[in-house]
Amino acid sequence: MSKEVSVEEAGTTHRKDYTDPPPAPLFDVSELRLWSFYRALIAEFIATLLFLYVSVATVIGHKKATVPCGGVGLLGIAWAFGGMIFILVYCTAGISGGHINPAVTFGLFLARKVSLPRAVAYMVAQCAGAICGVGLVKAFMRHPYNEFGGGANEVAPGYSKGTALGAEIIGTFVLVYTVFSATDPKRSARDSHVPVLAPLPIGFAVFMVHLATIPITGTGINPARSFGAAVIYNNGKAWDDQWIFWVGPFVGALAAAAYHQYILRAAAIKALGSFRSNRSN
Repeated sequence: MSKEVSVEEAGTTHRKDYTDPPPAPLFDVSELRLWSFYRALIAEFIATLLFLYVSVATVIGHKKATVPCGGVGLLGIAWAFGGMIFILVYCTAGISGGHINPAVTFGLFLARKVSLPRAVAYMVAQCAGAICGVGLVKAFMRHPYNEFGGGANEVAPGYSKGTALGAEIIGTFVLVYTVFSATDPKRSARDSHVPVLAPLPIGFAVFMVHLATIPITGTGINPARSFGAAVIYNNGKAWDDQWIFWVGPFVGALAAAAYHQYILRAAAIKALGSFRSNRSN
């Protein structure tokens, strides 16, 4: 039962059972002197490495199967991606926030949840981890890796680049919207007795988006995932389509951040009300 009492209903001051954290500063150079900052970078690097290793290895293993039902299938691939995100977000959320995705980091930066230096450093660590993770797959599965496309994201035959871009935008919107909703301070306060709740819907969002988008692009929704696979596979088609897997996720993250912050959390209305209040004083 919520303890929140609205002004309209009670005619009293607004009481909340949660506290919105203050917005992160745009530039916070002081955090560059903290060990916790570099520990978070290491966590993002290792988490993205493990994510790419398991997920791309699953993709290659599926394509390597020679008999019907011999591999995990598209459902298994979706489970590998979604399941790893669930596991890794659960493991790293308390250290780095468990982003594991430049699009998620970008969305949280737009919402003033992280500073610009931290956002840039996270993206670099994520891309480096992705390259190393896919590199391990190639080292362990060299022949099938080269033969079956290296797990690189490309626009599938029969689909236009515009369709692929739209699929990436919508898929990333679903993911980042879920991240905002699952980590909302209001929801966290009321569901604090279920500590596994936040990573679970995030992992399920990745799973569901993969089911819908694998036939179109192989599902990017994570620029580090697409970039790491393209660097190691180093194929012309993967590089030609690479922009889709950066522009799409970043646009989707921007849309999700704006929707959650300015419509669902009514930040624009609150800011307008504060402005009017200040004018009347």
